[in-house]
Amino acid sequence: MVKYDHKQIEQKWRANWDKAPINVETPDKKPYYCLDMFPYPSGNGLHVGHWRGYVLSDVWSRYQILHGYHVLHPMGWDAFGLPAENYAISKKVHPAIATAENVANFKRQLHDISAIYDWDKEVNTTDPHYYKWTQWIFLKMFEEGLAYEKEMPINWCPSCKTGLANEEVKEGSCDRCGSTVTKKNLRQWMLKITAYAERLLNDLEGLEWPEKVKKMQSDWIGKSYGAEIDFEIEGADKKVKVFTTRPDTLYGATFMVLAPEHELVMALTAEEQKAQVEKYVFDASTKSSVDRMADKDKTGVFLGKYAINPLNGEKLPVWISDYVLADYGTGAIMCVPAHDERDFAFATKFKLPIVQVISKTGEIEDLKEAFTEEGIMVNSGEFNGQKSSEAKISIPEYLEKQSIGTKTVNYKLRDWVFSRQRYWGEPIPVVHCEHCGVVGVKEEDLPITLPQVESYEPTGTGESPLAAIDEWVNTTCPKCGGPAKRETNTMPQWAGSSWYFLRYPNPHNDKELISKEDMKKWLPVDMYVGGIEHAVLHLLYARFYTKFLYDIGTVDFEEPFTRLFNQGMVTKNGAKMSKSKGNVVSPDELVEKYGCDSLRMYELFIGPPELDSEWDDRGIEGVYRFLNKVWKLVDENKAIPATKDMERIRHKMIYDITLRMESFSLNTVVSGFMEYTNKLLDLQKKQGGIDQDTIRTLIILLAPFTPHISEELWQTLEGSGSVFANEWPVYDKEKMKEDEIEIAIQISGKVAGKITVATDEEEASVLAKARLAAAAKLEGKQIIKEIYVKGRIVNIVAK
Repeated sequence: MVKYDHKQIEQKWRANWDKAPINVETPDKKPYYCLDMFPYPSGNGLHVGHWRGYVLSDVWSRYQILHGYHVLHPMGWDAFGLPAENYAISKKVHPAIATAENVANFKRQLHDISAIYDWDKEVNTTDPHYYKWTQWIFLKMFEEGLAYEKEMPINWCPSCKTGLANEEVKEGSCDRCGSTVTKKNLRQWMLKITAYAERLLNDLEGLEWPEKVKKMQSDWIGKSYGAEIDFEIEGADKKVKVFTTRPDTLYGATFMVLAPEHELVMALTAEEQKAQVEKYVFDASTKSSVDRMADKDKTGVFLGKYAINPLNGEKLPVWISDYVLADYGTGAIMCVPAHDERDFAFATKFKLPIVQVISKTGEIEDLKEAFTEEGIMVNSGEFNGQKSSEAKISIPEYLEKQSIGTKTVNYKLRDWVFSRQRYWGEPIPVVHCEHCGVVGVKEEDLPITLPQVESYEPTGTGESPLAAIDEWVNTTCPKCGGPAKRETNTMPQWAGSSWYFLRYPNPHNDKELISKEDMKKWLPVDMYVGGIEHAVLHLLYARFYTKFLYDIGTVDFEEPFTRLFNQGMVTKNGAKMSKSKGNVVSPDELVEKYGCDSLRMYELFIGPPELDSEWDDRGIEGVYRFLNKVWKLVDENKAIPATKDMERIRHKMIYDITLRMESFSLNTVVSGFMEYTNKLLDLQKKQGGIDQDTIRTLIILLAPFTPHISEELWQTLEGSGSVFANEWPVYDKEKMKEDEIEIAIQISGKVAGKITVATDEEEASVLAKARLAAAAKLEGKQIIKEIYVKGRIVNIVAK
């Protein structure tokens, strides 16, 4: 017996594939685009958690090759932005140097996975040839009015010293470094993603994506129907506009709350309340929006003024509270404590009136908590007795007739904060001219490249380090030719990753973002594999970019990813792998000891691919033993003609493996291989060998998972050629059928034994065999009835 030497075999086949790639284009092959979410090349390198997604997408790509496709399966680097810059700062090296070193290390490790990446298609978001087109997209958005400047309070990370988009703040902390996020008033570049809110929401319906992801995006967009209502202020020539999703509760409004940032706060504050209000406004500015919404203990300050309820003329005290956000609705809400839990808590704490206007029975009750269900209108004038669902329609209609309100739609989605006060990012391609204002650079002048600098650390002042480089900042206006200054904020990391999938088909095209020919051939992406943590960041941004590029005629499709699969995380000791937790498992030693094939297969065996799975190094031993079994099965096999048993196992194996592959149940594919290999080993012992077709089939089915050993075994069997030159095997249902089956026998409902019968045996014959087999237990009894459930059971009723 030849020993299974994984090191020699894997080294040999990597070299062979370099010379003769298996994924080649021919006229008869259809195109298929399988894409990984590309990584940012951190200094920590890859761990076994990263391998899981990359192995999964490679298995799927090789599976498509065996189905006759030419597969585009590229890899690149999301290398701009905070992660790369923070790592460089910690190592006291320039980000460009650190990024190049990390990319080289990642490529070495990815080589060990033996994925069929086409490295001729490699992209890097920090390459000026690439980010020329990132800047080009920004210019187009600027021309269309979707990119604009605004001074506003933004999320500010004091550690990263930069602004953050709402999506980058998790539970009040920076998503990158974990520091508590505060607020800072800064001039920002914004992208008007809200202009696409309705399309982003509606088009989710047709996507072959996990329902969980679609719901996360839908909730983030947050469409709500309601009304905007004007409230006059007593003793002031001012009106406050509020947005409400519950216009049916307007008669129950007993106070009003403004966001601390609302433009009318100071104008509506009584003199005696100003000191208290100013302090509250400052304190609120130091808290993130997430924290403000999460705080259970409601706080607030009375402004000393009253609004007038437009329906019943009641005076409503006007407060400020940080649970109201300036950028949702109008930044002002009418408060109905009887029917809103937050308002109820606020009213209870500050002893404000609670007036019920919806009742389950139509009778007024003594409320102990907010009643938030549908019901009958009470305390609501002419609307009494209506169902609250009807009042949601009739009250806004009445408000519109009286010109005191309008029906409206609102979205939770906010425009995207697009600028960062950092060095390591794409320069924003505009200049500031005293005469012409903000002017986009000429397309022929792209890319605007980052200047080489020694000091790139963030300043913390709200300005990028680029602001200090006079020779780069000072330029001429593209419009009037006069003196101008370059924009010194840079783009966020998401800029380059929001469209990179469009660049892979032709990354060296310097004339256009993508050629029409390549676009029609490859796009949209057929299968996209990556983590669910990108559900409302990258995936939402990529959809927005694609829809915009569709609108300007650059692409001819509106959704970038036809099918999406989110792989689960690999945990160790119950936690996500990270260097700080000391639970990172490097693949390098495991590849050395067990081989790439064993690690590839074990990555998929540890659990359902869409769920998080706990890593256990000991488990790979079992997979390694399995591959040795396969090796032994093929190496020691004496080929014999196929028997019905062999044909049956072969076709059942094809059926089961294919069904599990198509449902992406890859862990059960691996267990299926183990199950059928054991069956074939048993058959080999009983019959002295296995037929060649069955052995060939096993090797082809295994090939996407364990390509090296499969190639070696194929060569042993066939003498030449690649296993990937074959087609995925096809099963025949007729040949899967059993000749004989086991039937259980029951006597009056109690198990009494089993018999073996032909699958097509007549009922009379089956019953006769059952009586004979159970004769001892039937002795002395009278048979009342015999029941045969075909293929399953015989029940003899006797007394």
